[in-house]
Amino acid sequence: MHDVAIIGLGPTGVTLATLLAQQGLRVLAIDREAGIYPLPRAVHFDGECMRVFQSIGVADALKSQVRPSPGMKFIDSDGRLLIDWSRDLEVGPMGWYASYRCHQPWLEQTLRQKLAEHAGADIRVKHEMLDCTVASDGVDLRIKDLSTGKALQEKARYVVGCDGARSIMRGLTGARMDDLQQHEQWIVVDVVLNHERPDLGDHSIQYCDPSRPGTYVRGVGMRRRWELMLVPGDDPAIITQPESIWKLLSRWVTPQEATLERPALYTFRAVVARGWRKGRLLLAGDAAHLTPPFMGQGMCAGIRDASNLAWKLAAVIRGEAGEDLLNTYESEREPHVREFISTAVRLGHIIQTTDPDVVRRRDKEFAQPELFSTPQPSLGPGAHVGGSLGGRMIPQAVRADGSRTDDDTGYAYSLFVSPVALGAAKALIKDRLPIVAVTEPSLTNWMEASGIVAALVRPDRYVAGVAATDRELEQLLQARGADSPICA
Repeated sequence: MHDVAIIGLGPTGVTLATLLAQQGLRVLAIDREAGIYPLPRAVHFDGECMRVFQSIGVADALKSQVRPSPGMKFIDSDGRLLIDWSRDLEVGPMGWYASYRCHQPWLEQTLRQKLAEHAGADIRVKHEMLDCTVASDGVDLRIKDLSTGKALQEKARYVVGCDGARSIMRGLTGARMDDLQQHEQWIVVDVVLNHERPDLGDHSIQYCDPSRPGTYVRGVGMRRRWELMLVPGDDPAIITQPESIWKLLSRWVTPQEATLERPALYTFRAVVARGWRKGRLLLAGDAAHLTPPFMGQGMCAGIRDASNLAWKLAAVIRGEAGEDLLNTYESEREPHVREFISTAVRLGHIIQTTDPDVVRRRDKEFAQPELFSTPQPSLGPGAHVGGSLGGRMIPQAVRADGSRTDDDTGYAYSLFVSPVALGAAKALIKDRLPIVAVTEPSLTNWMEASGIVAALVRPDRYVAGVAATDRELEQLLQARGADSPICA
């Protein structure tokens, strides 16, 4: 029997499968396609995602594939700045840059290669899950080998649907969908420049132009993307033709300057499922939530899902925690992802408005440009305590030799301790957990500013609990128990 079956091997599914396999679990990973989709899709991930990729051992390989992004600017039809969402081009609290541009096929190839290194990973491409039946000891899956047409039977303790916006697994869980009312149709156009065009800039640009709202994104290498909203009078069958596309792009680029790589029509949606778990069936990534692209957080949300869920599934399967721990997956992640989606919807309204009166009010509201900061929500209630620090990520320090503090512990629970509490921590832990003695200035400053001497940190780098004294540290570790994850 497999411990976990993953349905869908996009970035969310392959990240989850790898995190599970590196913990020694037997993972069945299924994808209906024969290979990785070769054209651009997601073009952004953030520093938290890079930290997850660090956990599975691919961050160094990705560094040559990605490009730090300076952020995004929102401008009106006259070119006046409305919102400035600039990102720091120095390594930040995650131990990485805040924002990265990427090419999804390269990213997926790197992730799949890492998954294939694990003996416990059974990877089945060109296979499709037809249905599944939950039993007392697991889930019976009926799978079709699309190469041969042969029907197969497999069994897993848990099944996670990472099968995207048109998820089959969502229907099997009976999840209800909250629609946040975002249904605009856009054309997304990817091109490859024939020569450098520094005048296009490195910032993403949101063109808040009522005649046709649009977006420019600087990709990696010579790749560039434009996203343009369809307006009344557009014929979807015509607007995707090359001559129509080049007419739309004529203010920025010509056919002599670039090669058309991919045009695609999308309806941008904002949806959050209610019910990410039904017994042994779970949802992650786009199967659980969909966001408009205005913050570049679609893939990021799925990677966060994977990092949150993987250690919980492992703890339950190994008998270190009860099944109730899996309920904290949705209770923690749903409020977090909902805040990002709601913010994307708000930004979408600013970008997409075409009503002249609304545009005038908008431009008056932003007479002084807004300096926008990335939301930093804490997790919802779940497997953490510790007041304002619980459910937030611990910073990662980068040492002078280039090593990072997450590498000291791997994807596991750990205890970060200031020197004053190190002796007490060692006496209490007795080798049950990795201990990280905090000496790096960034972590020392974080602890001192927070008034703590220790932080119990989960495998996903979120704080499970904190202690301000040796006595509080003892109580925190007693609450955790000998091996089980802390669960409020």
